[in-house]
Amino acid sequence: MTDKDTGNSDTVLTDGEKSTQGMAWGRFARYLTLRSIAVLLTVAVGIYIAIWVSQLGGYADEWRRNMIRATVMVGFYKDPVYMSLSYFEKQEYTEDAIAAAIANAGLDRPFFLRSFQHFTEAVSLTLGEAKVLSARSGSKDVKEILLEALPMTLLLFGTANLLSFFGGLFVALFLSRRYRGLFDRAAIVLVPALAAPPWFHGIFLIVIFAVVLHVLPYGGIVDAPPPPTTFAYALSMLKHMILPVLATVLGTMPFTVYSGRAFFLIHSSDDYVEMAKAKGLSAGRVQRRYVLRPVLPPILTNFTFTLIGAWQGAILTELIFNWPGIGRIMYMAIYQFEVPVIIGCAVIFAYLLALSVLLLDILYAVVDPRVKLGAKREAA
Repeated sequence: MTDKDTGNSDTVLTDGEKSTQGMAWGRFARYLTLRSIAVLLTVAVGIYIAIWVSQLGGYADEWRRNMIRATVMVGFYKDPVYMSLSYFEKQEYTEDAIAAAIANAGLDRPFFLRSFQHFTEAVSLTLGEAKVLSARSGSKDVKEILLEALPMTLLLFGTANLLSFFGGLFVALFLSRRYRGLFDRAAIVLVPALAAPPWFHGIFLIVIFAVVLHVLPYGGIVDAPPPPTTFAYALSMLKHMILPVLATVLGTMPFTVYSGRAFFLIHSSDDYVEMAKAKGLSAGRVQRRYVLRPVLPPILTNFTFTLIGAWQGAILTELIFNWPGIGRIMYMAIYQFEVPVIIGCAVIFAYLLALSVLLLDILYAVVDPRVKLGAKREAA
């Protein structure tokens, strides 16, 4: 008597099926490990290049040495003991003091050797203290400044990109099922017109909803003064998130809709889809099981590159909405020439890029069983 006859719906795997499943997970773990190593090496190379660029290939060290010389000389001119020395004593004393100050700043070694120390400090975000910028707590530690701003960026762009992805899939499926209909024709005209950067949409949204209608705030994270209770604080934050999230969705969702609609239309005429329709399956079930599944990998690829572009565009978007995230911190660091903060922002964006790529690889393995992760091709 089979499980079906007894009404037992539990699936019992045979030893062969368990072995095959274990091998598949082993291949996936090995593939993910190798991909992680490759991505981390790429990130490491990018961070090291960023250090050389930010330090102008070592030229910035010469600028710092000159600043140290000028500072030491200005201090000596105010020292009466120094002014009483002879010319040769002044010269010797000055050279010794400048050499000691340069060594104390760590600038007595070649930049090539110190670049590896900078690299180690960069990957761990132990970059010392900022000169002008500070965290909300008042700390000038670069790591604390960046880790305080990072959750704000993840909250804003994570929410916006999830809404953009799932909303874009829903709209693309809706349009593909109504090909050449009224909504489809309207979308063909409107979607390309909306394909502009999020900061561009943000300007118009601020003008409409903040300047003209006065229904939403211009920017920031909460009202001033901040609400006293946690619930009121959360509601205020959600209200301030509406415009930047909407701007990001309007800037990224059109790509998902346009590419998804094209992929759905191409695959909707395949033989296996026609067979499913001939079996009498509903249109919604055919779209979800026979069209959406094979189309997800290229859509996920487009979404990942859109997400990477969103990280890069975070600077202008956060600046326009005065959102206290990594993008706004990076702009302020560039304006104030805070080199450690600039390097730290570049490192965080590199980490976000690496996580986006690894997430894409994991999603490939989940949604597309045709992807052979680490499997060897059999000889024909």
